[in-house]
Amino acid sequence: MEESGVRAAVVRRLMAAKAESGKSFSDVAAETGLTNVYVAQLLRRQAQLKPDTAPKLRAALPALTDDLVDLMMQPPFRSYHPDIVHEPAIYRCRIVN
Repeated sequence: MEESGVRAAVVRRLMAAKAESGKSFSDVAAETGLTNVYVAQLLRRQAQLKPDTAPKLRAALPALTDDLVDLMMQPPFRSYHPDIVHEPAIYRCRIVN
């Protein structure tokens, strides 16, 4: 599991790799055959990178290191903090109340 500080550092490194490429989420999506939303989720550690997708993403973002790709292949850690609503299901439940 990733702690919030570690997760934030990983996300900064992933976003730096994207910035270094000079590409938008849509550009990366077009090169990889993925959607721009999924690419954004991957780079923000909100989705898990599948092994068959990794080579395409590495080709589109050459600055991705082996350790970043390995981290992206791990399931993302989601937690609940009562003051910050991250999970859509929890958010919707709070709206109903």
